[in-house]
Amino acid sequence: MESNGFVQMYQQLQIVYSEGGSGALLMSKPVRVMFCVVGIVTSLIFYGILQERIMTQPYGDDAGRFTFSVFLVLNNRTVSSIVAALILSVRGMPVRPVAKIWEYCAVSLSNVVATTCQYEALKYVSFPVQTLGKCAKMIPVMIWGTLISRRKYTGKKYAVALIITVGTAAFLMGGSVVSKHAKKAKDTTMWGVALMLGYLGFDGFTSTFQDKLFKGYQMETYNQMLYVNLCSACVSLFGLITSGTLFPAIEFVSKYPTCLFDMTALSLCAMLGQLIILYTIKEFGALLFATVMTTRQFLSILFSCFLFAHPLSAVQWGATFIIFGALYAEAFGKSSEKESTKPETESLVDKDAELGSNLSELKGQRLESETKLYR
Repeated sequence: MESNGFVQMYQQLQIVYSEGGSGALLMSKPVRVMFCVVGIVTSLIFYGILQERIMTQPYGDDAGRFTFSVFLVLNNRTVSSIVAALILSVRGMPVRPVAKIWEYCAVSLSNVVATTCQYEALKYVSFPVQTLGKCAKMIPVMIWGTLISRRKYTGKKYAVALIITVGTAAFLMGGSVVSKHAKKAKDTTMWGVALMLGYLGFDGFTSTFQDKLFKGYQMETYNQMLYVNLCSACVSLFGLITSGTLFPAIEFVSKYPTCLFDMTALSLCAMLGQLIILYTIKEFGALLFATVMTTRQFLSILFSCFLFAHPLSAVQWGATFIIFGALYAEAFGKSSEKESTKPETESLVDKDAELGSNLSELKGQRLESETKLYR
């Protein structure tokens, strides 16, 4: 059946090419879908590799280690702000803030804390642990959604959340979770897990709080990206100055230019992935996006285990398959459900930040004029 489908698709592409040439072929749906899949997977896998490289690997002959997580957040948010401003200018969209500045700042504060916790966690736990931990973000999103927005969730969603929780617990107890570069101590593991819990809590709060604050505003996606990222950059800069780490961070990247190159590449990968994600959801909907993101997370774990030698036990591999199986089941289960009259927040995006970027949650499939993402 699948081979027949590929043959039919190939024949359709041949017809498109014969009738419209290479231009029509490039604009055909299968080619655009392939571009989205390859673009998201490639950019975000490189993002994950660079994130682990910066936070865990030594630089230079004297093995200097980068320890300034907030400076990395500042770099990411600055690049995202510049790109968002350029897009608004080129498209002739309004650049002035739509919401009140304090509302952007309130969202940015929890956003910066969440992303900093994410980066700091890599000092204490391995990248596979961090990635699997982020898979559980739907749990705090549901908790905050219930407390803040009085949302109600289906029994199926609670079941998926329970499976992910059990899978994550099995992973943590089924083998070593400590980063190779951290001290092998129980308190080190607990500190890393605490940071991941902080990430999950603040990230879930960010998306839910942002949804509530910006409700009622007619806001372009890139306008929101610009001001949330800009406010996040200001919050990060304030944190660096008050903690006295701004100049040591600048001194570090000046001493190790390779680190600055890695940071810039990280921010560009995050921004590129963010833009392709926006296009993917707008053109092809949430199902494709959720499937691609889940696949990307799984591939990121595989690449990390291969490149940075993270050994996983049989129990941990089993827990990994359980978690991703639940995520796939939840993603494909949505395709058979009717769209509700009041869209609920779906935990689909890994915040990089998980991208270190400014997206976090897909608020239903309201694709009338544009799809809004919140991170």
